[in-house]
Amino acid sequence: MHKTILITGGAGFIGSNFVPYFCEKYPDYKIINLDKLTYAGNLDNLTECENMPNYQFVCGDICDADLVEKIFTENDVRGVIHFAAESHVDNSITGPRAFINTNILGTFNLLDAARRHWMDGPNKVKDGYENARFHHISTDEVYGTLGNDGLFQETTPYAPNSPYSASKASSDFLVRAYHHTYGMNVTTSNCSNNYGPKQHNEKLIPHIINKALNLQPLPIYGTGENIRDWLYVLDHCRAIDLIFHTGVAGQTYNVGGRNERNNITIVKTICAILDERRPRPDGKKYAELITFVADRAGHDFRYAIDATKLENELGWCAQENFDSGIIKTVDWYLNKI
Repeated sequence: MHKTILITGGAGFIGSNFVPYFCEKYPDYKIINLDKLTYAGNLDNLTECENMPNYQFVCGDICDADLVEKIFTENDVRGVIHFAAESHVDNSITGPRAFINTNILGTFNLLDAARRHWMDGPNKVKDGYENARFHHISTDEVYGTLGNDGLFQETTPYAPNSPYSASKASSDFLVRAYHHTYGMNVTTSNCSNNYGPKQHNEKLIPHIINKALNLQPLPIYGTGENIRDWLYVLDHCRAIDLIFHTGVAGQTYNVGGRNERNNITIVKTICAILDERRPRPDGKKYAELITFVADRAGHDFRYAIDATKLENELGWCAQENFDSGIIKTVDWYLNKI
């Protein structure tokens, strides 16, 4: 019998890298991809799955409790891997309501459907559902901001600073509550900034690549000193697979690439790769397009993840460093154009 896994948000950036990987690796799983196809979701990123017999796409919203219930009932869902989220900080500043609805209410709908289908009551798992698991993908932004040193650990107190990170923190706490109140089999992962193929143009790296190739100004917030820990998306996919299958119920695992870079370094690195791969017709350097713009409201200075727990307890390690991953990423966008 096929075990049915529900993946939410599988047409988004990380999800559309994860779904083909997961479908190919586990042909005995029936994989349902539930995605609302907002501006950030793109079925063109899932063409490799179209002819896979174990893959099914459902267009719908995790905020639609009736639809979520229907999917669980008709497919006997035995696992959830929950990517679906509004995730762009700038959008959360100008329009926070969608973040509250999707990230909090949507997560609740999924958790509650799973509880009803997998459990007879608090700490009473239905026969045959002992291995049914809900894995929740979150972000390092729930921890707030760091100074020049230190790393986010699983024990770091939550201190979200944007409507986006506050909504993700809320969803993390709901997942935690369903484990502690009902005994539900859940895991959570908090990841650092992902990059790689299929990312939406609003995000820093594809945004800069796109602007540069069109010889438009390359906008950088403030002085470009804000630091992020960069994780190649396929390394994140392998981590999620590992946590979903071997993580300890109720535990949180931080996933980071140990690749801290400030924003100005990221942009200059991309410019240097483009200088080599796709030189400007006028002979100038892409870095000459760099411009500094007013900083974002509530802009966190630094994020950095300590992935020691994931590395030591589950044996994960990142296969890409930033220098190798960024070249693969730029090449993917150049081949797409």
